[in-house]
Amino acid sequence: MAQNTYPCPCFSGKLYPDCCELMHKGKVDTPTAEQTMRARYTAFCYGNIAYLVDTLHPRMRRLSDSFSLSRLVKKTRWIGLKIIEHTQGDKADTAYVDFVAFRLEHGEIKQQHERSRFVNVKDKWFYVDGEDLPDIKLERNEPCFCGSGKKFKKCHDTLAGKIATD
Repeated sequence: MAQNTYPCPCFSGKLYPDCCELMHKGKVDTPTAEQTMRARYTAFCYGNIAYLVDTLHPRMRRLSDSFSLSRLVKKTRWIGLKIIEHTQGDKADTAYVDFVAFRLEHGEIKQQHERSRFVNVKDKWFYVDGEDLPDIKLERNEPCFCGSGKKFKKCHDTLAGKIATD
């Protein structure tokens, strides 16, 4: 099925064409760092390397970014996103997004828990860098991170013996 028939991977509850695709195609700006982070996550899911490079702060870009991101996208299957907190920095042009992105790797669930720093330049948010944080504890009675609507214990907890950390 086409990408536009599925809910957006960013877990907004909208379909992709009504959500991150608008940002990926430059039809709307991202008014918050959280929306930029969600659109970047979706770009990772769909292999949109151009958007990932475009939303990386210009001073952080390297010539090898497209190649490195392409390799990462090809080997990673993202399966869930949980936003923990979105906070404004000390300066109005800085914000932080604490999130956990879940991926399936060799039959194991792995987490990328990060506190990302974003900077706003001319009304556009750019990813600057991130601080790796410890994995979160997955509670069995919480909604599953994959967005299925089921509790974790009835969904991905079936892989509980295979949950791994980085």
